[in-house]
Amino acid sequence: MFVKNFIDICVMSEITLKVEKRGAFKRSLSRSMRTAGFVPGVYYIHGGENIAIKAHELALRPVVFTTESNVVNLEVEGEAKPFSCILKAVQFHPITSRIVHFDLIGLKEGEMIELEIPVALKGNAIGIKDGGQLQFILHRLMVKCLPKDIPSHIDLEVSELKISDSIKVSDIKIDNVEILNDHNAVVVSVVPPVAAAVDEKAAVEPGTAEPEVITKGKKEEAAD
Repeated sequence: MFVKNFIDICVMSEITLKVEKRGAFKRSLSRSMRTAGFVPGVYYIHGGENIAIKAHELALRPVVFTTESNVVNLEVEGEAKPFSCILKAVQFHPITSRIVHFDLIGLKEGEMIELEIPVALKGNAIGIKDGGQLQFILHRLMVKCLPKDIPSHIDLEVSELKISDSIKVSDIKIDNVEILNDHNAVVVSVVPPVAAAVDEKAAVEPGTAEPEVITKGKKEEAAD
């Protein structure tokens, strides 16, 4: 179901990150780097050279731990001008969950880019008052657009959703932005009480396959 005026688009904000250049990867150097509180990363841009960098873990946190997408003004030691980029991938330690590697991709004016944009829900669905259950399925959407059109996040107003109503990818229209997910995919829905109960039962049924865990990020510099 398409609900009129249910989309709110926020312009992407900017954040500054200061980094230093680093040498070629070596396990011993990588270990000492992390001990000193630095995280290895790489900056790359289409048609340009990659730059191996390192950022202090505390400085990197606002870039990684956020509910919005941000343009990163990357200040590289020794470079005259900052690079405009976005966080493309991040890798975490499987036990400590600390950041162990990050990728930044440069933005070029007039060149399309693909990236994931967070989705947030606003309001309380009418269907919940009638016993339905809200199911938030797609928390991020893959989009393609020019750097100037990148939204920081997408807000979906769900107040008017009744039982059996849903918002699909095809319902979301954003000027100058193409959504690459399956157009029939459901982003959020309100399911009837019976359907919700069946879903919960299936979730605890013995032998039910666990959800697949997908990680992304470079593996060349995995934690020791």
